[in-house]
Amino acid sequence: MTPPDPPPPPRRDLRASWRQVQRLPVTLMLASLLAGLGIVQLTFQLGNMTYRTLTWNRETRATQARIQSLEHDLRVLREAEQAASDPAYLEVQARCQGFVGANETVVVAKGAPETPGENCAVLRLP
Repeated sequence: MTPPDPPPPPRRDLRASWRQVQRLPVTLMLASLLAGLGIVQLTFQLGNMTYRTLTWNRETRATQARIQSLEHDLRVLREAEQAASDPAYLEVQARCQGFVGANETVVVAKGAPETPGENCAVLRLP
């Protein structure tokens, strides 16, 4: 006994081949659609990344400016704290506010300003 011959390969008819050719445009359209969606997503991601970068840079600059302002205020406060214990500085400030010494005589000019602080530089304390 010899083994039976294998069955012949199925014959491809013309209709089956034509169906495969007809599916090709649908496959290409789906591939194009997926590529288009990928391009849209990539564009959105790039735009979002650019927006976040610009926002972060702007906020960083604003924060650095605020830090510099606070450091300046701290420096002014430290200088004012040091000057508060200096008798010569306190005397100058007292004279700016119109105070006179115990042994001094007050002389007021006719055209003198009403507020005595106009002769002194005002230091803004934060």
